[in-house]
Order: sequence, then C-alpha cells, then structure tokens
Amino acid sequence: MSVGSSFGDRLKQERLSRNLTQGELGGELYSASYISLLENAHREPTTEIINQLAEQLQLAPSSVAAWERPRFDQESECLRLSLSARQSWDTRDYSGAATNANAAARLASANDDAVTWWNMMFLAASSLLRNGDHAEAAAVLGKLLGHTLTIESDGLALRANQVMAAAMLAQGSLPEAISHATAAVEIGSGDSPEEFAAYLLALQTLIGALTEAGRLEEAWTHALVLADSVTDETPPQMAGEIHWVVGNVAFIRHDVRTGLEHHAKAGRLLSPAADLARWAQFNKATAWVRLMAGVVEPATLQAIERSELAHSVVGATATETLEVSLLRARWNYLNGDLTGALVLLDTIEAQPEQLAQHIAGDSALLRGLALQGSDRLSEAYAAFECAHDRFTQAGALDRAADAQEHMASVQL
Repeated sequence: MSVGSSFGDRLKQERLSRNLTQGELGGELYSASYISLLENAHREPTTEIINQLAEQLQLAPSSVAAWERPRFDQESECLRLSLSARQSWDTRDYSGAATNANAAARLASANDDAVTWWNMMFLAASSLLRNGDHAEAAAVLGKLLGHTLTIESDGLALRANQVMAAAMLAQGSLPEAISHATAAVEIGSGDSPEEFAAYLLALQTLIGALTEAGRLEEAWTHALVLADSVTDETPPQMAGEIHWVVGNVAFIRHDVRTGLEHHAKAGRLLSPAADLARWAQFNKATAWVRLMAGVVEPATLQAIERSELAHSVVGATATETLEVSLLRARWNYLNGDLTGALVLLDTIEAQPEQLAQHIAGDSALLRGLALQGSDRLSEAYAAFECAHDRFTQAGALDRAADAQEHMASVQL
C-alpha cells in the first residue's frame, strides 16, 4: 500500500466522520478538487498541507502526519470497512452500516487504534438506533461512555450521551433519557459545528423526554432556549427541526396558536428533498401533537397522509409503521369512527413490544376510550389498567394518573 493511499483513505474517513465536504475541509487554502486528489493518492501531502488539515480537523499535526505510514497490517481492510459503513449510512442501509462499522471497530481494537475504534462504535450505535435496534444501540453506547477517550473528552461525552438519550427515549425509558440528555446539555455547545449540532439534538431529546414525562414547564423552559438558538446563520434544516420541537411542546401545553406558528415555520424550512426520513418523522410528530391537542382539521389529516406516504417511500421500521397506524386510529376516534379506530388498535395491541412503553401506553389508553365509547366496559377497564401499568413503567407518572382516572370512570 502506497503512502498516498494510506493517507488519502484516512483523510476521507476523518472528513466523512465530521460530515464535511471536500470544499469545507480545504477551507480558503485548498480547493475541493485538490482535496480529492489527496484522498485518491494523486498528490502527496506536504508539511504545510498536514498542518492546515490538522487545524481544519481539530487534530494534532503529529496525528495527521502519522497517517503517512501504515499503522497495522490490516489497516487497509479496516479503512475499507469504515468507508463501506459510511457509504451504507449515506444510502440509509443502517443494518449494513452497523455490520461494517462493528467489523472495522474489531480490527481497530485488535490493533490498539482507539480513535478509529471509537468512531466506528459510535457509527454502529447510531446505525442500530436508526434501524430500530434500540437495546443493541444502548449496549454499544454503554461501552463508549465507559471508555477512557469519552471520559477525557467533553466533545465525545456530549455526542455519546446525546445518542444514548435518544436510545433511552426510543425505548420509553424516560428517567434515563432525561439523565443522559441533561448530561449532554450541561457539557455545553462545544467548539465545533459537529458538537453544536449534538448539543441541539440533546436539547431536543431532553425536551421530548420531559414532555413525555409530563414535566411541561421544564420542557417549555428548554424549548425557549432552543428557539433562541435560531439565527440567520442557522441551516434551514436545523432551524426547521428546532421550530418543530418548540411547536410540539406548545401544542401539548394547549397553546395551539404558538404551536401552529412554529410548525408553520418548520414546514417552510424542512425539505423532503434534503431528508425524506426526517420529513416523514416531522409530519408524524405534527399530526401526533395536533391530535393530542384535539385539533381535528384538514391540515392534521394532511400531516397524517404525508407521514404515511413518506414512510412508505423510505421504508418504515415496524415501530414506525405501528406509530403511524396509531395516528390514523386517533384520527378515526376523534371523528367518531370507533369501529375503525378499534380495528387499528387491536392490531397495534397484538405487538406492543415494538413500541416504547409510553407510546404503548397511549395505544392502550386510546383503545380503552374507544371501548368505553362502544359500551364494552370490562374491556375498557382492562385497557385503562394496561395503560396505567405502561405509563408507570415508562416513568410518565402524570399520564399514569390520567389512566387511573379513566379506570375510576368506568361503571362496571
């Protein structure tokens, strides 16, 4: 393997791990085409170039210079697996990304390359989370959080805690989600765009977990901080996601006007062309909070239909499919179609393990309401009891209390 090939492969790996374009990496001194030549071994790096790249990547020049020599016998295979993992991530093949990243991490670990091991384990965890494998993602993140690199680096601790919080929220473990998101937010926004993005994501996750736990005023306080972070320099996609989160909390606080205002801004800023999967999630969340606030109007149905269509295009996980069905069931219930709602809810209740505990609680609670409205009172009581247990297990105690009130309302 030539010097240029070793250097170029590692340069590309580090650039992609930071979500930088070739032009962004080159900065004002080197063009995107010149960075491409370096990555493809058509140019050899000089000391000046190494120093500039080190500054852009926030690495020590000696670390970048070390890329010029093979670090271990299987370096080429490790780099190939790393690049394959990132390519799979870019094409939304999250299972393939996790498999390749884990294989690269094993090679790196066997050869004491802690930095590559960390990057690949983090990519594996992120891929598992996107693929709906929440418990597996949390297991990988647990290893990262206990590693020396993470303990000694605020930036790495911020990123690992942020994704762990998202994994905990996806599983319905609200206290743990709040704990990890709080740890990430308390570290601060960091010094790099990557760390700032992780900070904003952690803040969004914290707001979501607090909201689900019924701690609405705390969630709103953080939401206002998040809203204030939007400036003219904020990328449209990121600004859209921020307005999305703020709008969600406003709706759940029954501040419908503010919720509509922020969701309208989010709808203008978020682009299905930029990220269709996030567009699907945005419309799902928009429909969810509108329905929870009792906003039954054409715009709510449009959000449901957009979510259904976008998820069908990108390929929904089993969890996402059930969550979208739950939206349609709630729409049916609020429009008086109890039979249609129960058909969907019975299907959802056949596989509750696919849902986070608090979402499964919502399904059981809605099913109880539909059964109560159909005068099937003993079944309604059992559904409310199930909802109470699920909310309690998730740590959503306010909603558990709501379920208990519904139990008391059933006259058997």
